[in-house]
Amino acid sequence: MTAIPAVRPTGAHRGRRAANRRSGRPEDAPRWERPALAAVLVVATVLYSWGIGHAALHPFYGAAIRSMSSGWRAFFFGGLDASGSISIDKLPGAFWPDAVSVWLFGPRTWAAALPQVVEGVLTVWLLHRIVRAWAGPFAALIAALVLTLTPVTVVLARATIPDTALTLLLVAAAGALQKAVRTERLLPLITCGIWVGLAFQAKMLQAWLVLPVFAAVYQLVAPGAPLKRALRFLLGGAVALAVSCFWVLIAWATPAADRPYFDGTSDNSPFALVFGYNGLSRFSSDSTAFGAVAGTATSRTTGNTGWGVLINQTIGPQVAWFLPLAVLATVLGVVWRARQPRTDMLRAGFLMWGGWLAVHTLVFSASNGNHAYYTAVIAPALAALTGGGLSLFRSEYESAYEPEQGPDHEPEHGPNHEPEQGADHEPEREPVPWSPYLSAHESEPWSPQVAVDESEHGPARAWGGRRHMALPVAIALTAAWALVLDWPTRFVSWLLPVAVMLALCGVVGLWSRGPRTSPRMIHAALAAGIAATLVVPAGWAVSSLDPLYAGAAASPMTGPVGNSYYQHQHRAPRRIGLDRPSARDTALLDYLSAHRNGEKYLLATQAAYTAEPLLRAKSEPILVMGGFTGSTPFPTAQQFGSLVADHQVRYALLTTQRPTTPATTWVKSHCTRIRPTAYGRRTVGSFALYDCSPQK
Repeated sequence: MTAIPAVRPTGAHRGRRAANRRSGRPEDAPRWERPALAAVLVVATVLYSWGIGHAALHPFYGAAIRSMSSGWRAFFFGGLDASGSISIDKLPGAFWPDAVSVWLFGPRTWAAALPQVVEGVLTVWLLHRIVRAWAGPFAALIAALVLTLTPVTVVLARATIPDTALTLLLVAAAGALQKAVRTERLLPLITCGIWVGLAFQAKMLQAWLVLPVFAAVYQLVAPGAPLKRALRFLLGGAVALAVSCFWVLIAWATPAADRPYFDGTSDNSPFALVFGYNGLSRFSSDSTAFGAVAGTATSRTTGNTGWGVLINQTIGPQVAWFLPLAVLATVLGVVWRARQPRTDMLRAGFLMWGGWLAVHTLVFSASNGNHAYYTAVIAPALAALTGGGLSLFRSEYESAYEPEQGPDHEPEHGPNHEPEQGADHEPEREPVPWSPYLSAHESEPWSPQVAVDESEHGPARAWGGRRHMALPVAIALTAAWALVLDWPTRFVSWLLPVAVMLALCGVVGLWSRGPRTSPRMIHAALAAGIAATLVVPAGWAVSSLDPLYAGAAASPMTGPVGNSYYQHQHRAPRRIGLDRPSARDTALLDYLSAHRNGEKYLLATQAAYTAEPLLRAKSEPILVMGGFTGSTPFPTAQQFGSLVADHQVRYALLTTQRPTTPATTWVKSHCTRIRPTAYGRRTVGSFALYDCSPQK
């Protein structure tokens, strides 16, 4: 494949290029790039913040966010109530920005959801920068668009769930690794370890899933001797481990009396919380592995697992619209660049993002069950591979139609040309500092002025004649896959003809290119093809703006799928925000406040399920017996009896929806049940309020 030779820069021009790279200014950035990126970020901001005042706050984490904003103990340790008697069942790091926002702006629903929106938009912007440095502005724009319009990304951006923060921090880690490989500097590798460690604070062990991929990519691609590469990555890994474990070690060293009881554990150990309840128990048949308490139907999902996890009827429409294209891009990107030097950055990018996708898919397949929103972490990998793949396919497509040079053409320099020794000669070229506006590899494959190595492609047109078909095939494959994913529900069936028509225009226009076809026609065909791949997932993404198609607050997902949709097919599930109690909860809170006589706790509740609406309505010390599942052995019956005797707690609210524990048995045998009409209830229902006053 004959290429248009690149213009060799003069010494002065090389100096200007180096200065631009060091300053981070864009060099020859397309005029459309900044307006296009701005438009994508505006779309992302609108989609992610739509209806933020009525955002679907997670009932459990929403309650904890309000409590964490009320005091340092609850904030640092993730206390579920204002007194920090028991923690949430996760590390608190992902909720620190939410708690700070509520502390700054007050207990408002939009204040709790605002950091999630910011994290979502930042992820889009950061992915654009990373992909641009790897594969160019065209790839970066496609990646940003795909991530913005991924349905699970849109629906999760308004939910107070840790996965949005996890995704942002891991994308930042990927960018730091890319910079470390490109520049051969140690600081970006250490920065990568810091980002991974902070991601651990958001979602614990899931943050470490990228480490094997990062290690392999760095060892295979980074410059330097193998031992030097290994030692450097070990140092970065040590940094990741130290940042990951800093909260766990502080919590472990803090006396139990000075911190909350760790929910989800049978031994009040932060290690059991991380490695047991949120680790081994999710993959083992033993739900109590490593000190974890047994999960319940409400705390453990058992569906969406196995090898088809990403393409089933529930998860497929949330994230997998570009899965075939991403797999195709990974395979062809690695195979086509196989003859490049070991340090080839374009191939490294396909390895990194493809490995990210593969490892997460393997883990999701092996787990006991997954919520649909867990898969949000693979959305950046799918988006990056889509952008990088289409950019690579486009480059090969354009190269196949470049005019052949005539026999009289004399290349500027032969393959064995040795430059003259002179003032402008640069014997050795130092690594160029990384810039988001520059290619991560020397040849800048997105540029039309690319000199293609003949040794890579062999006879000019042989490879090009086959490779140029990848672009229309990828568009046709992705459009057909969209029909497959939408077909079981036919949710956006009115968009399917649009997608088919656009795909036909794009594929036929690209496939039928001739010598006299104008570039404008080719660009129009490419735009139609890309639009065909985006229109159906965009329809699903936009549907989540309607609460009816946004899933449950505890398990957000888009479209007519999931238990929440089938339970509320004609009405959206009720959204309960901060500081907006129902009439029933208001009556109960008024009753408890009126009869409170100096007790530390306003109320003791059986499990978090009973306390959540009260904690979202009012920041008060509430003793949550049993934690999230209701099975955590805190407080014991003896401890609760001592609290009652010491006038620390008087009332207890029990429910039939959670398992009986020794503490609830003590309440039933020692306390007096109050008539429901006394605290605003007309019927007995599943709740019962008890008065445990010693005078009774």
